[in-house]
Amino acid sequence: MKASRPFPYHLYLVISEADCRGRDPLWVAEEAILGGVDIIQLREKHVATDVFLDKAAQLKQVTDRHRVPLIINDSLTVAMAVGAFGIHVGQQDTPPSEVRRVWPDCQLLGYSIEQQEQLQSRETAAADCLGVSPIFSTATKTDTVTEWGIAGIRQLRGLTDKPLIAIGRMNAGNAREAIRAGADCIAVVSAICAADSPRKAANELKNVINNAL
Repeated sequence: MKASRPFPYHLYLVISEADCRGRDPLWVAEEAILGGVDIIQLREKHVATDVFLDKAAQLKQVTDRHRVPLIINDSLTVAMAVGAFGIHVGQQDTPPSEVRRVWPDCQLLGYSIEQQEQLQSRETAAADCLGVSPIFSTATKTDTVTEWGIAGIRQLRGLTDKPLIAIGRMNAGNAREAIRAGADCIAVVSAICAADSPRKAANELKNVINNAL
């Protein structure tokens, strides 16, 4: 069972200033786009809303220039204020049904799935795509419930036709296997943000994904 409609985004960058090794996140983001990233999510969990808003507005200038969608992590306030393409929320964030009510113009609503039982929920039904989080446990996200593994992707693919975004220690070494198991998209943090050359890292990942699709 594949997604009910083609999901046009295959390489998804999740970026924050802390993940960029002291380098300008705007430079990292632009290099990643030039390397093949299709969509970018800004995740800044530990800054004030006004700081998050400023970072989002600056990043949106970059993504708009390259016609790449900008997704905001968690903050509906920031997402709406900057006119982002969409938002990604987790189990402890604003529920997707509430996002739909407050922000009907949201073009892409992502929702993290931590347990198989959550597939049957009203909130999952309200989402456009599902973040399968994490595929492999990672230091960048410690508040998770299930380490899905490749087998977990395969299992979820048989239970839903929503696009699946694999995240959690994803890299060029395991992206092919995740795609072949049923993921529609590979989301990465460190594999690009911490790479010596974000552009080269993104290009290598994109080639792996394209060859697996």
